[in-house]
Amino acid sequence: MIPCKPNGRRLLQLLFFFLVFSVLNNVSAQDGKTLFMSKCAACHQVMKDGTGPALMNLEERGKWSDHNEILKWTQNPSAYMANDPYTQGLKTKFGSLMQSFPDITIKEIDAIVSYVNQAVADSKKAPPPGETTGAKTSNNALIFGVISLILAIIALILMQVNSNLKKMSDDAEGIVRPDPVPFYKNKVYIAMLSVLLFVVGGYYVTKGAIGLGRQKDYQPVQPIYYSHKVHAGINQINCLFCHGSAWESKTAGIPSVNVCMNCHKAITTYEKGPKLYTENGDEINANNEIAKLFKAAGFDPKNPTKWDPAQAKPVEWVKIHNLPDHVYFNHSQHVKTGKVQCQSCHGEITAMDEVKQFAELSMGWCINCHRNTKVDFNYSNNTGNKFYSIYEKFHNDIKAGKMDSVTVKDIGGLECQKCHY
Repeated sequence: MIPCKPNGRRLLQLLFFFLVFSVLNNVSAQDGKTLFMSKCAACHQVMKDGTGPALMNLEERGKWSDHNEILKWTQNPSAYMANDPYTQGLKTKFGSLMQSFPDITIKEIDAIVSYVNQAVADSKKAPPPGETTGAKTSNNALIFGVISLILAIIALILMQVNSNLKKMSDDAEGIVRPDPVPFYKNKVYIAMLSVLLFVVGGYYVTKGAIGLGRQKDYQPVQPIYYSHKVHAGINQINCLFCHGSAWESKTAGIPSVNVCMNCHKAITTYEKGPKLYTENGDEINANNEIAKLFKAAGFDPKNPTKWDPAQAKPVEWVKIHNLPDHVYFNHSQHVKTGKVQCQSCHGEITAMDEVKQFAELSMGWCINCHRNTKVDFNYSNNTGNKFYSIYEKFHNDIKAGKMDSVTVKDIGGLECQKCHY
């Protein structure tokens, strides 16, 4: 067998490294978004306030043009806030202190800030009519694939041209050489192509496998159009009024028709609220949706005194948030004991009309929260959660100055049996 020509081999190697670099670079470009979604999105949005302030133009605030200042704030918010008026104002405005991320690095801060700045810049660009962000991303991936294919074809053509020129040169000089081995039989080419397919295919297979069973952004159509924005946002109905079992049991529960009728016996029409629209932009007749509730309840608004609550039939709501059967999650442990806000897992629910699954609810997502979330430890003037008074070691370490806070991780939040039983 005649070895692969040096020039052709170099050309193929360059093509191989270009494709691998392009794939890895495309993955790297997502790091800022990935970090933002895993560490920031539970409380922050880019363009508007959520549980915490909007992050757009964050480099223009306080000392944050220096990313090292952002790093200090993110790693230890309580210590940073002690000498910073701006962050003191944030706590006053939003009523809570940001959770710390002691393991975050300056490179991760840079990536998050770059993603935020890019998101702001993209929001100022008016997309062509009919184009959506998802379609744009899909088109970019298609263009990248087409360009890669074209470059691969050009490389093969150049390799063939190089081989033919070499043969012509040998013939002119009277050098007799055996015919070159076809590229599809050359072991070097086959090995390099196999490695390339393994790297690219492995990346996409792994990415797809990780996403199996996850329902992030799942937003089913419900039998009755219920706007959380109107109820929990505009009218400020507390989440626990409808989902009261979240305070004292494992599940948050779905409110019965009779819970809805506590209000809608008196509120029989929708008059003063904003217009309601589906995700597709179709306007909703809110009074028709209230009529569906009355039908399920067996309620006649013209004869309210004759209503018998025992005749009510449950509305067949479509469940949105689902965890695997082998995962244990207790709402009361998080909401009551841990004092976790609903928005931390469900997103800015007060701004949603049709609810969707905000977080991926993966194991990694939960563990990252346990690593970084500080518990309401009972160490400051005896005002914290009394449940944590049993952790004598941590109380002593705090008094001795060995640690300034306790996270869920410290009290066993990463133990397998906490969530898998």
